Amino acid sequence: MERPSWAPEQIDLDLPSAARMYDYFLGGSHNFAPDRAAAQAAIGIIPELPAVMRANRAFLRRAVRFALDSGVRQFLDIGSGIPTVGNVHEVARAIDPQARVAYVDTDPVAVTHSRALLADDPYTVVVEADVREPERLLADDGLRATLDLDRPVALLMVALLHFVGPADDPADLVRRYGRALAPGSLLAISHGTGDGRTAESDAMLRLYADTANPLTARTRDEVAALFDGFEPVEPGVVFLPLWRPDEADEVPARPERFCSYAGVGRKP
Repeated sequence: MERPSWAPEQIDLDLPSAARMYDYFLGGSHNFAPDRAAAQAAIGIIPELPAVMRANRAFLRRAVRFALDSGVRQFLDIGSGIPTVGNVHEVARAIDPQARVAYVDTDPVAVTHSRALLADDPYTVVVEADVREPERLLADDGLRATLDLDRPVALLMVALLHFVGPADDPADLVRRYGRALAPGSLLAISHGTGDGRTAESDAMLRLYADTANPLTARTRDEVAALFDGFEPVEPGVVFLPLWRPDEADEVPARPERFCSYAGVGRKP
């Protein structure tokens, strides 16, 4: 496969990436043939998958607006992915032009494009780091120059923690991030589940096992446990489309078909 000029040398073009598959699901162009093939295979398992990804993006927008309505003006978006329409800074700036955002990802394509897009933006930073290294990530000079961790921050872990396996203890990771945040900070999580779609979930786990980002599905109770140290915001942890839908959002008759939970918590 010929390497495009925008593709960093260190990435493996033959190994599908969750970030580039997500870009494909959302109609983006920064993906490769193996990403598209894996994404199409995933759609073969769950035909609603593009709609699920759009619903996930809609949840991100609603969580950002909720944070702004709550007085939070700083955002830490871990697993931010490849820039697409409706990024955190775009949603936030519609309400507060000086809202500050730190984008974090491990995918070099996502980082490269985010940095190019935001090069002239004084209120954003793009950090290449791994969610599994909280102390290192939070100590990044660019992040510290952009966000004031002594003031409330909205920590966004949207469609991220299902890529963290049990051995890395995602609940402990979230607690470590939470300890570094000021009271009044918010935590927004969306997370894949097999609840309601066990057979499809098992097939999806097998598919993603052959990508750079294997999946771990979790139950509602397991997702709710990730909010330890945060007080749940109504309506709690619910299927993805049911978290405070806007009037313009389509609420499906069978929300469990969206195979994801979502919730927001506040640090007391």
